Amino acid sequence: MGKLRILSHSGEPFKDRREAGRLLANELKDYRSKRSVVLGIPRGGIIVAQELARVLEADLDIVLAHKLRTPGHTELAMGSIAEDGKLFLNEEVIREFEVDDTYISQEKARQMAEIRRRTELFRHAHPKVPLAGKTVIVTDDGVATGATTQAALWAVRLEKPKKLIAALPVGPEDTIMRLAEDVDEMICLRTPPLFAAVGQFYIRFEPIEDKEVLEILKEEQQRGGSYVCHCQQYHNQEQCGKPNLPPG
Repeated sequence: MGKLRILSHSGEPFKDRREAGRLLANELKDYRSKRSVVLGIPRGGIIVAQELARVLEADLDIVLAHKLRTPGHTELAMGSIAEDGKLFLNEEVIREFEVDDTYISQEKARQMAEIRRRTELFRHAHPKVPLAGKTVIVTDDGVATGATTQAALWAVRLEKPKKLIAALPVGPEDTIMRLAEDVDEMICLRTPPLFAAVGQFYIRFEPIEDKEVLEILKEEQQRGGSYVCHCQQYHNQEQCGKPNLPPG
């Protein structure tokens, strides 16, 4: 298990997702100006991520990984599929539930189809930020079962970040402790003892539409982010928009 910090067991609600993001950023201030990358899990997580990235002066992006659902237990992740098609399988779950290769292939195809839809929608507005060798902070507006967040963490780990951090406003303590096993550092602001749904811990918890996610990504692209592109081969600065400098 990575380093785990639970700040409170309070059930006090956040005003909104932006307040949650600012409070998380205050606990992660040691990473300010460290050229880190903040990844929001769409849709609600992008609002939290935007606040984190702004305060920490970090790059902002989304993580489009999807969980692979275990047959008969759809909230349980048996693995994840990343935006580029890379597959992570939890062999322990697959053995326990005797999941066959045919089902895995079918579930991979189903989830990849949705990832492609989101990729076509979002990536023309904001090309994917490279994660290898960087400090990466994954966030959402909260977790319940944690299956979607776990899938995102598995997928990000495949890209070999220098350090992987999960930063969450709220979630059940058992879920938070389980997710902490998949990261180098976990921080959660509140783990209320009575937990029914993420939305109960926000005064304002409006649905976030794809249009709003797109607007945030376009803003980030116009801002230019803070990351420096390190691709040394076939680099086209006009297309990339980032200076080609050696890692430092």
